[in-house]
Amino acid sequence: MMTSVDTELIRVLADPLRLRIVTLLAQETLCTSHLVEETGARQTNLSNHLRVLREAGVVETEPCGRFTYYRLRPDVIEAVAGSFADLAGAARATQATDTKRACP
Repeated sequence: MMTSVDTELIRVLADPLRLRIVTLLAQETLCTSHLVEETGARQTNLSNHLRVLREAGVVETEPCGRFTYYRLRPDVIEAVAGSFADLAGAARATQATDTKRACP
């Protein structure tokens, strides 16, 4: 059984500021101003990270007047978590059967 993990998505989520943004958006829908306040990041830096998250499909936007609100897409996070759960299941199965490849 071969299990794959979306390495590009893992790279996107591995950045500490992007992970902080994702964590905040898991709690509520926020606009850029809120995220600047919560993270202490500069607006331009935060906007670049939000663009990466949006392009990766992790967040979606909702225009509201002159502001843009960001919302986390839980299905994307569930897919990543599911991939890791599959890996853990494969590792458990391997350990239970003590599967080893013979050395040449």
